[in-house]
Amino acid sequence: MTVDDIPLLRLQSQLISDSRFKTAAQVVSWLVAVQAQDYSGAKWSLGLRLPGFKESDVDKAIASKAIIRTWPMRGTLHFVASEDARWMLRLLTPRIISGSAGRNRQLELDEQVFNKSMDLLLKAMEGGKQLMRNEVYQLLENNGITTTGQRGIHIINHLAQNQVLCHGVHHEKQPTYTLFEEWVPFSKNLEGKEALAELALRYFNGHGPATVKDFEWWSGLKLSDAREGLKLASFQLQHFEIDGKTYWSSMEANDEVKPNLVYLLPGFDEYMLGYTDRSLILAAAHSSRIVPGNNGMFMPTIVVNGRVEGIWKRILKKETVEIQILAFGKLSLSKKKTIETEAKKFGKYLSRNVTVTF
Repeated sequence: MTVDDIPLLRLQSQLISDSRFKTAAQVVSWLVAVQAQDYSGAKWSLGLRLPGFKESDVDKAIASKAIIRTWPMRGTLHFVASEDARWMLRLLTPRIISGSAGRNRQLELDEQVFNKSMDLLLKAMEGGKQLMRNEVYQLLENNGITTTGQRGIHIINHLAQNQVLCHGVHHEKQPTYTLFEEWVPFSKNLEGKEALAELALRYFNGHGPATVKDFEWWSGLKLSDAREGLKLASFQLQHFEIDGKTYWSSMEANDEVKPNLVYLLPGFDEYMLGYTDRSLILAAAHSSRIVPGNNGMFMPTIVVNGRVEGIWKRILKKETVEIQILAFGKLSLSKKKTIETEAKKFGKYLSRNVTVTF
């Protein structure tokens, strides 16, 4: 085992080179959570792991409530399997809520405001109603709760982290919000150490090989809790040491990896965002190309044999999609052909014809 094997093993564990599931809920459950602040990109994160799936299939999984979009960790939107939503929010959000106290004071948001907002939205959304963000804001404004200066989204986040709201189905390309208890009436009930162990086991199964520091960052847990979770799950995992770091992964991890792997990943894919250390897959010299201006917005990436070798852009037209390839270096003819094949898969996912420009 060498450090160069780790990216290829991650492609397997993340279901990118080893597509073993048939539904979006199974993929999300295996990965535990899929970052989803970029909605269309997050749906492609699922589509590329489900060969033959179309964007409409992912939309159906969301509409059927098999997966939901909410804020379980790091204050960031993720897809989670509905059966996991409740215990994950209960485990991970208290630390986020506590960390938001200072910002809430700046915005003059207190329990009175949050409780009044909750009462208004519980009444307005009862019976399965879904409201777009502007409708939520208008309701609050009409009842004396100001939503300007980021107050509105902080109110929504707070209520989502307290299992009052979650995302519903997109309407006219805009997100909607609905009542969590109505959207997810049943789910697993895990508490304390059992929840920690479950989170750790499934993170390392779906992201390994990874370190405890990777798990700490990804989950937003305290390091002591991350270590506790790993300790509880360790007997169901395998580990190895390289360059003084201990990496953990699934017992089923396969050392035999396929060569010449090329993928077009969305910008916020778990392959890039699932770890605190990205140096194994991305050369430091290219970091600014992935996150231009260090603005927190990750560009879609071209991954070749586990390493990021460029970025790509999509331009949607009436019936086609143009894929622009911006490689970091010169591409061989064989790599270009493989990229074109992957671009066609993306086109099928969107039910559009594809043109590729280099």
